[in-house]
Parts: sequence; C-alpha cells; structure tokens
Amino acid sequence: MPLEIERKFLVRDDRWRDGATSERYCQGYLSKGKATVRVRRAGDRAYLTVKGEPDGISRPEYEYEIPVDHAQSMLHALCDGPLIEKTRHEIRHDGLLWQVDEFAGANSGLIVAEVELSHPDQAISLPEWIGEEVTDDPRYYNSALATNPMGSEAERSA
Repeated sequence: MPLEIERKFLVRDDRWRDGATSERYCQGYLSKGKATVRVRRAGDRAYLTVKGEPDGISRPEYEYEIPVDHAQSMLHALCDGPLIEKTRHEIRHDGLLWQVDEFAGANSGLIVAEVELSHPDQAISLPEWIGEEVTDDPRYYNSALATNPMGSEAERSA
C-alpha cells in the first residue's frame, strides 16, 4: 500500500526563497471523511488523489494523473467548499526535498513547509527557517483549510 509519510511545519522567515523552484497549484475536495478525495491542478498537470486517515505521520495515499480538462471540470463543478490556491516552492536541504506552500485567497499569509520521509522514524535536519511543527494539528491539513481558512496570524493562534 502506498504511504505518505510527512512532517509539517510553519515557516518563520523568508530565507527559504533563495534557490527555490515554484509552481502554482489549485485544488479542491470531492470528499472528506474516512477517505479524502482531492483533485489538483499543478501547472500543466493534474491529479486525482485519495488519502486515508492519518496514523501518526503516515497515511495511505493513492495518486493518479488525469487529463487537465477533467481536473478543471471537477474543480469548478464538483468540489465541496472553496478551492485551495497556493504556490508550491521546492527547496533541497540536507539531502531532502522540502515543499513550502505559500497560500493565496482565504488562506493568504499562511506559509507551511512539508518534508516527505521514507519511514516514520527518519531523522531530519531542520532548515534554519523552520518554525513550529504542526504535523499533528489537523487545522493545517489542506482539506481543513478549504473549509476553515487560516489567512491571518490571529486566526492561526486562535
């Protein structure tokens, strides 16, 4: 079974921007519950992703590339709640690929970094720009941000 194993952190400053590659994302949710079904447009590609319930920092994840026009139709006609708009920046640090999501729209101002791991106990070196870990905080799941945006510092500390 394919697994997503990741840790998620808030970002404390802009030092990550040097050398980052970036791509615009738009995603929405077809279903949320025991399984979350997401449709995502990432630049000139699109994906349908099914994620199971988290078990610590791991959860089942199945992802399939789909035609972009199918994704666009689903995003505008079938997705529940507002769409998530963000720019994903990728940065290499100490042999790992970090993904920094800079949110727009209702989540504007929120910046979250994720790192995917090969196993749950994998040791990592945190970049200097990493802040508080929010891996276990469901408010920072993208599916939650679609329903309950966190677009200001005040909302994040509530």
